[in-house]
Amino acid sequence: MKRIILLLTSVFLASPGYAQEHSMHMNHDQSKTNYGEKIPKAPPPESAGTGPADSAESIWGAQSMRKARNELAHKSGGTKYAWFQADRLEHRSKDGADAYVWDVQGYYGGDYHKIWFKSEGEGQDYNSPESADIEILYSRAIAPYYDFQTGIRYDWAGKDLAHAVVGIQGLAPYMFEFDTAAYLSEDGDLTASTEVELDQKITQRLILQPRVEAGFSAQKVENRGIGDGLTSFATGVRMRYEIRREFAPYVGIEYERKVGETADIARREGEDVGNTFFIAGVRFWF
Repeated sequence: MKRIILLLTSVFLASPGYAQEHSMHMNHDQSKTNYGEKIPKAPPPESAGTGPADSAESIWGAQSMRKARNELAHKSGGTKYAWFQADRLEHRSKDGADAYVWDVQGYYGGDYHKIWFKSEGEGQDYNSPESADIEILYSRAIAPYYDFQTGIRYDWAGKDLAHAVVGIQGLAPYMFEFDTAAYLSEDGDLTASTEVELDQKITQRLILQPRVEAGFSAQKVENRGIGDGLTSFATGVRMRYEIRREFAPYVGIEYERKVGETADIARREGEDVGNTFFIAGVRFWF
């Protein structure tokens, strides 16, 4: 008989009706405080949002709160760190002729303020570079994934020339990385350049990177071999294999061409207007 009573009791306690009633009873109890008062469901009173903006200072003091706020800003975005990347260190081959290119950059700073370093250059047959420059820029985050940059550029191969720089660098929708800048030289010549590249993952380590670069000038600068308007463009593709995320050799192909008045100046000087290069290089960062 006892077994029958225990069995019936177990079935009753496990029934959906009892579980629902027990749950409602528990919820009803949880809507009350320890003193039996119901928890209000209305929004908080307006007085809850009033009071001095720095009311904590009246308790802890202005100096203590200033120190606490500075520490919070440091831990949540003010941390300084350094980064360096050799985006392109490559050997180029065209009709048996050798050439080289470097394109490196790095920065030091926090999420909002950075000091950037950039350098690009190229040369033939591993002789002295035919063109080379270095940039030192102040960078300020103006929106998520977009930085405003300004500073100086110095051309140190060929004719030494200094430029003021203003530009924007960032990550556009669909993961396009871009770097656009305008340059005003000490001679008063205004030029500009833009670079766009996109990483397309074939596998977790094999990555295809299309890249486009274009140059512009607001006026003709004969002694620098530059015409006005669109001066040149380059388009290519590189396939890299990330042995480690920080180190990746690559191969590729790139086509460069001078256009407009810049092409006319090159022809008069006996230079090639367009070239196709086969590329082998390495990309690394730390």
